[in-house]
Amino acid sequence: MSRIIAIANQKGGVGKTTTAINLSSALGSLNRKVLLIDMDPQGNSARGYGVDIALVENTIFEVLSGKVAAKDAILESGILNVDLLPSNLRLATLEASLVSSPQANAFGLLGQALSSIKDDYDYLIIDCPPSLGALSLNALTCSSSVIIPVQCEYFAMEAVGAILSSISNVQRRLNPELKIEGFLLTMYDARTQLGAEISAEVRSLFKENTFLTSIPRNQSIVDSQASQTPVTSFKPSSSGAAAYFSLAREVIDHEQR
Repeated sequence: MSRIIAIANQKGGVGKTTTAINLSSALGSLNRKVLLIDMDPQGNSARGYGVDIALVENTIFEVLSGKVAAKDAILESGILNVDLLPSNLRLATLEASLVSSPQANAFGLLGQALSSIKDDYDYLIIDCPPSLGALSLNALTCSSSVIIPVQCEYFAMEAVGAILSSISNVQRRLNPELKIEGFLLTMYDARTQLGAEISAEVRSLFKENTFLTSIPRNQSIVDSQASQTPVTSFKPSSSGAAAYFSLAREVIDHEQR
């Protein structure tokens, strides 16, 4: 049975897209079939696999607009077991139209679009935009669970409070089955007092809902982004790659929940 996991936080720069790219790649390397879906108009998830999104004819925008079926917009990533459903700036026009002229099923468009292909995959990973608008709500409405990246910096807990409030609203109004897959500490540096404090606070507040794995600050992750290759393939022996392999194993372990 497929699992749809959204990666969401309305705060930008917390590692959502980096996590979407590398978790997908790591799951693929562990023999899980994965579809990475980009719901961010910036389109960086596909870019992370070397796709020139300016040249892509069919994207998630065309799928959600009803112009093409999801299967006709899926691209091969070049990474074992990972396919892509890319995005670009055209998607921003859809969000604007949903806000100005909401449809009856405005937050169910993504779930409806994925219904015909979701069983072809073990995991559908959704990279959400850094906002809690119509695009993120579409992702949360069709997801079985959500990963919440938490950057180890000041004001991190304010962002956590906002996303938890939105998840609670979605659970009440749109998707009562939505669960928290886990809080993921990102850009973690154990040598700094701030990193240790944020880590301790998150683990104290959310206990079993926090992944044991933390994603470190790691130059190999930065370099892999520049090379447009997941770090798990770019430098699989690095600490950054090891962290994402560890995260993937935790996610797989959660299959038994």
